[in-house]
Amino acid sequence: MTLERRTARLLMREWTPADLEPFAELNADPDVMEFFPSTLSRPASDALAARAQARLQENGWGLWALEVDGRFAGFTGLARPSWDPSLVEVGWRLARWAWGHGYATEAAREALTVGFDEVGLAEIVSFTAVPNVRSQAVMRRLGMTRDPADDFDFPTIAEGHPLRRSVLYRITRS
Repeated sequence: MTLERRTARLLMREWTPADLEPFAELNADPDVMEFFPSTLSRPASDALAARAQARLQENGWGLWALEVDGRFAGFTGLARPSWDPSLVEVGWRLARWAWGHGYATEAAREALTVGFDEVGLAEIVSFTAVPNVRSQAVMRRLGMTRDPADDFDFPTIAEGHPLRRSVLYRITRS
């Protein structure tokens, strides 16, 4: 399995030291992090990038750094949530300048192909806070479906927090 993936407009690749500064800027942007409990500090952002790179190396798949025309745009890919490692989720986080161009959908579609065709997964999920309608629209464009009975309270977000309630979308190989 190759650690580099290309789509019509995007490069999904391993992480490099040059990604750390723009990734930290993205993770410190309140607009980008609107549906997360908080923005990330530089050390927390660097640690997330290091974990993403380690998973790519270990598994051959994971959260790829995403490039648009040679510019770091964020990440997309597959991950096992720490609170339920039996799941594999497809996820993305893009810099504000990269929103509205279909990059998240294009890259996530490639990640789904890896998950189903190369990793052999039977199902992939995606989830977000209830008010994150933009990400839910990406999930629907990917062909994912939601059963409200699967919605849940995110286990690492405090009770009463407005982002705790999450929606869960699923897609199967078939």
